[in-house]
Parts: sequence; C-alpha cells; structure tokens
Amino acid sequence: MESKRQQKVARQIQKDLSDIFQKEGRTWFDNAFITVTIVRMSPDLSVARVYLSFLAVKNKGLILEQIQERSKQIRQLLGQRVRHQLRIVPEVHFYLDDTAEYAAKMDNLFAGLTIPPPPKEDAD
Repeated sequence: MESKRQQKVARQIQKDLSDIFQKEGRTWFDNAFITVTIVRMSPDLSVARVYLSFLAVKNKGLILEQIQERSKQIRQLLGQRVRHQLRIVPEVHFYLDDTAEYAAKMDNLFAGLTIPPPPKEDAD
C-alpha cells in the first residue's frame, strides 16, 4: 500500500512526464502518441516505475528501447519541472503497459466460448 506522499509524488511525476512526452516525444519518437498510464514510487521516493501505453506505433518494443536510451534526458527535463517540490529527482524506469491488449485478448477468448444451455429437467 502506497503512502499519501508516494501517491502525490506519483501523480506529479505522471503529469510532468505526460507533458514531456507530449512536447518532446513527437520529435524524438516519430510522432508516437505516448501515454503515461501508471507511476509507482518506491517508499523512499528514489525510484519511479513508469508504465507507458503507445498508440499509432507499429513496433512498441523499439519505441520503449528508444525511450530507455533517452531516459537520462527525460530525467533531466523531469528534474527541471520538479526541482522545487522534490529533494531528489527519482531514477525513472520505463515499462510497457499492455493491459489494453490483455483485455482485448480476454474479450476475444470469452466471445469465442460456446456455453451449452443447462439440461432441462423432466417434470414428474
């Protein structure tokens, strides 16, 4: 369970990273639409696990690698935004958020099920 401080810092980092990806991400990542879905903070606020979702992207793994290569620049831009609110700029780890694809896969599986009707009982 996250503390209130962790939740507040996570929301702030999510907001700032979303803004960074909206402004800088277009030029860095070939007009990929990047959404920051969830940010989880470590208890000491030194590590942020950032889950990203991509739209209009053919190879999501490649974009994630490009983001990880630029993580130092992204952290620097994040530091400029949160320097008055946080003592330490957290180390940022990026992960692919695939919950939308997982939900679509589960919907397809459920749609493909054929459930037989219950057997009718004879009235005696």
